[in-house]
Formats: sequence, C-alpha cells, structure tokens
Amino acid sequence: MTNVIDLKSHRQDQTIDFAGLSTLFAHGRRAKDDVFWLKENAEWLGILASMRADIPEDAVAPYREVYQNLAAKVTFFPQYYRFFLSLCLDLEDLGLQGDQGAILCHWIDRHQFARAELSDLQRAEAERLLSRRVSVCRDQSLHDRLEKFISRSTTFALPNKKAAYELAHIVFYLADYGQRDPHLNDTAHISLDNAGLLAFLDQDADLLGEICAAKRLAGEVPDKVWESFVCQAHTDCHMGQIGTAGGEDGYHTYLVSGWLAQMTGRKAFVGAIPAGKVAIHAPATGNGALRGLSQALFEYGQGRSADWGKMRASLVASMPEDGQAILEAAERSTYRFDAFFEGFSRAADKGNGLIYT
Repeated sequence: MTNVIDLKSHRQDQTIDFAGLSTLFAHGRRAKDDVFWLKENAEWLGILASMRADIPEDAVAPYREVYQNLAAKVTFFPQYYRFFLSLCLDLEDLGLQGDQGAILCHWIDRHQFARAELSDLQRAEAERLLSRRVSVCRDQSLHDRLEKFISRSTTFALPNKKAAYELAHIVFYLADYGQRDPHLNDTAHISLDNAGLLAFLDQDADLLGEICAAKRLAGEVPDKVWESFVCQAHTDCHMGQIGTAGGEDGYHTYLVSGWLAQMTGRKAFVGAIPAGKVAIHAPATGNGALRGLSQALFEYGQGRSADWGKMRASLVASMPEDGQAILEAAERSTYRFDAFFEGFSRAADKGNGLIYT
C-alpha cells in the first residue's frame, strides 16, 4: 500500500475516553433496534477505525454482544446490510477477535445486495466495504460516473446540501478513509472548495467538517479559518442528560467536528459523559451570510453581474455586521473566491429568456 495519508495525532489520544464514548453510543442513547442506533454507531466506529490512534481494547468491549448477533441481524434485516457490515468490519479492524466480516462479505456478495442500490453513492460504499474482506471486481462505469459527478464543480457553487454531502462521502470512499490517495483531479478539488465556501457562508459546521475532512484525505490542508470554525463548534458541543434521546440532536456535528479536530492535532472528544440517556447539543446552523447573500443577489434581477469586483461593495453593504464579517472571511479563505462567485451569482443565465423580477 502506497500513498497512505498520515492522519495521526498522538498528542491528544490519551485525553479521549474511548471506552466511555463507545459505552455511550452503544448503550446510553438509543435502543439497538432503532435505525438511528445503527447509523450513529457505524459512524462512531468508522471514525475510530480511521483515526490511526492507539485505540484501547476497552473501546470495542461494549460491542461484543452486538458483534455476536450481527449475522442473525443482517440475515433478517438485509435492507440495512451496509450498516451491519460497517459495524462488523470496523470492530474487527479495531481488535475485536472474530471472522464474521469475511463470512458476511461473502454472503452479501453472493446475494448481490449492491445491485438493489439505486444510488451510485451507496453502490460505491458497498464496493468499498466488500473489498475489505473479499476480492471485488471494480465497477469502472460506476467510478467513471462518480468522477464525472465530483468533477462538475459548478454543481457545488450553488446551495445543495445533499450534493455536497455526497461529494464528501465519495472522496471518503475513494480515499478509503485515508488508506490511499484518491487521486482527485483539479476540478474535483475546486468542487470541494466551492462546497466548503457555501458551508462556511452558512456557518454549517457539520457539512464544513465533512468537506474539510475530505480535503485532508485528498492531501490538501483546508483554510485555517474553516477548520478553526469547525473545531470551535466541536468545543461548543455539550452533552445533557434527558429522559430519552430525541430523534434529532447534534451527535453528527459532534462526531464530524471531533474527527476533524483530532486530524488537526486539537483536543477532541473530551469532557464528562453524563449517566443515563444522553442528548448531544451542537451549535445551530444556518446563522451565517448565505441566505442574505442569496436574497440580495436575487433582488438584483437582471442587474446581477458575475464579476465579484463589481458586486462586492454593494453586497457587503447589504449584509448585517456579522454577515459582513463572515462574507469577508469567506473571501479571504481562498484565492478561488472570484471564480466561485461567478457560478454562485447565476448571472450568466440572464439572457436565456427566463423572466426575472
């Protein structure tokens, strides 16, 4: 294996209560028959497996019973095979003794569950998971479509969170979470920049955390303003004891921002863990400059220009003070801001016969 991307951060490993966090996610939030339990535990274990830190044995101990029941679970709930397989493979890679991963991979491959996936992203995830234990024939047409998607940088110059998350996850799979160089082309790097700018403008730490992680897995260090914002959001996350964990809380922001913080050598996943059912609270998203900037551009109508230099003064002036600061910070965060704005402005379509108000 070559070109493995070094994401080690030994300085902070000893401050993380790995066992306590595994116990929290395995037993302290949701029932194990809840699909949200599958989702967040698969994400937590995936982050542990990608850390390249010294993960203690007791970090996987809370999952021993879960591991023993995986075969029965996946055969009865095959629609969730990617979650179950991810849990199984990561637990084994983290040191849990057993060979169920290879057995499940062969069984899933034999039943061709990946063929039931409508999404290329999910097919790519299935291929990546199966290839960890069995020989899988690379679907070149799938990879061609993925490359075409992530290389259309104009897609990511417009607000579309679903597309931006898919961009990040495609990079995760191509990089095998840091095990290999994904060999992104120049336009795919521009796509990540565009998606990151929109997430920063929206002050969305969850999405920006994924974009920054994807950039690091692709061998590029994100702007320090972006990463500082995400890592501050991780510091601002807190846990609270409640009667029952709600369907929506900030666990994903907590995990993603902590993953990025650990990548950068900052403190991550520290703090006391309450007993009982625990909710994770994260900073609110959408409090940035994106909505105001979009509204101001729309109101220009046919007076919009794709030239940031021409539009800058009036757009900055139209924003409240905090929005101005975010917009100016976004502008400073990359030399590609002018090119990003050209697509974001949607000024090039003014002559297509559509009516503007």
